[in-house]
Amino acid sequence: MHKYLSAIGFKHIESKQQLNKLLEFTETSFQVEKTVKIKDDVEVSERIKHFTKDMGLMVCGTYDQNDKYEREHYIPFFLGKGEKKFDEIAVERHIAKNSYAGACEYPGIGITLIYYLQNAVEYLSELKFHQFNLATVSLTLSGLASEGKILLPVIQEKKSFVEKEESIRRQSKLIKEARSGDESAIESLTMQEMDTYSMISKRIENEDVLSIVSTYFMPCGLECDQYSILGEILKYEKRENSLTKENVYVMTLDCNGLEFDVCINTEDLMGEPEIGRRLKASIWLQGRMNFEEIESI
Repeated sequence: MHKYLSAIGFKHIESKQQLNKLLEFTETSFQVEKTVKIKDDVEVSERIKHFTKDMGLMVCGTYDQNDKYEREHYIPFFLGKGEKKFDEIAVERHIAKNSYAGACEYPGIGITLIYYLQNAVEYLSELKFHQFNLATVSLTLSGLASEGKILLPVIQEKKSFVEKEESIRRQSKLIKEARSGDESAIESLTMQEMDTYSMISKRIENEDVLSIVSTYFMPCGLECDQYSILGEILKYEKRENSLTKENVYVMTLDCNGLEFDVCINTEDLMGEPEIGRRLKASIWLQGRMNFEEIESI
């Protein structure tokens, strides 16, 4: 059973029989199928079924040379909104199946973001038929949450969009210079860390850590694409799974300057979301690569 099925409104799928019935239904009533031939005798397929706006199940399989279909694996998916350019995008195939992991750098968080690539067939098609440059590709990130809590906001100085972007740009420049061996940049980053540590050490004696840290985004567990997050809610809405009638919250979050959408089953969420409040959750990070359209000559 997939841990994040609940996030798209399938919380009460509890047996293998129920799961197989759901996957067979998806395979036969899919709305979109995308395919690409990776070998002369193997064609990879993605069968997509939406159960509410922008979320559903994707069953991945292969066709052999006799056009016989075989299921390989499945994933619950959630398509977020917005596009963003990231530094140093990389993509790598998983060892045991025809699925892919992506990685990108985001200086506002200070770590390499690793995510499950949603549109692997489209990526393979672009790789096969067009010589695209990863530097021109934008990403749309989204998260499926297995559990979450709503926290009250913290009082802090509000920065304008321009100030946030400038702060992220400066931090990105420092990190790049430090990686290239610039001692001045290394010293600046070290001083920042020491100042932050000193501030937290003083405040933690009288305050709760979640009143000091307004947002965070950090790896969680042993799998690379799972994270523990705390983000400010910018927008939210409730959606209903058309098959199970379970309700799902979709929230747009701001985590250290990174804006992305997260979905969570209402039964897995403690508290009521409101704009300005914060979501603390464990998520599976997914990403969709947005390719530039090639103009026909």
